[in-house]
Amino acid sequence: MPTLLGIPLDVNSSYLRGPAAAPAKIREALRSDASNQWSELGVDVGGFADAGDLQLSNSSQRVDQDFAEIERAVGALLEKDERPVSLGGDHSVTYPILKAFAPRYAELTIVHFDAHPDLYDEFEGSRVSHACPFARIMENRLAKRLVQIGIRTLNGHQREQAEKFGVEIVLMSALPAYDRLRIGGQVYISFDIDVLDPAFAPGISHHEPGGMTVREAIAHLHAIEGTIVGADIVEYNPARDIAGMTAMVAAKILKEILGKMILQE
Repeated sequence: MPTLLGIPLDVNSSYLRGPAAAPAKIREALRSDASNQWSELGVDVGGFADAGDLQLSNSSQRVDQDFAEIERAVGALLEKDERPVSLGGDHSVTYPILKAFAPRYAELTIVHFDAHPDLYDEFEGSRVSHACPFARIMENRLAKRLVQIGIRTLNGHQREQAEKFGVEIVLMSALPAYDRLRIGGQVYISFDIDVLDPAFAPGISHHEPGGMTVREAIAHLHAIEGTIVGADIVEYNPARDIAGMTAMVAAKILKEILGKMILQE
């Protein structure tokens, strides 16, 4: 069963803080009477479980303890054969989440939607910045394969990192890429809201024009063929939102991910 888990942590954000407030806002939008609980796949997603929000310090002095709590909580859900769908939070949370997944899913493929590859070895002196999680994940062999969709900020260092770790990058300019999502086996989805063009999702810290429409994102999510064992939605920043628009978009993406997961039960 898919189970929501709120991870209100944004201490590893490099530009603006705010994503720690996202889990509550996404839940509010998901339950809003402005829409309903059905995904476009014809699935009622209203029966999901919800493990609530983690109690984290969100302090730079206690990052290790917060990461350990994230890993513990996700691991506890996996022990009960639940499939965690985490609501961040900045993208650094994906690293401790995958530390919990790795012992149980040795052949895991990550499908990562993002404007940014998040492959820095370190960023602004931090190796756990939200700009670094996939470097940590791949160097620690927490996944067998990493496919990144919608990238449009690739620089020289991150290109070298991608080559080093064998990351499969699909640039935004190369979309659509439905064929790249015909993935066998077990899949983890990491969906950074800033993969979307800021015209559709202004509530993000790093506005990167030229991104996906919501329709393109949904089409690519629906094209994933593997068994989805977990997911996260990260980097929504309510402090930058306009009239709750991005919260509703995040809730829409959540519904489509939950719909795919429920269909696979």
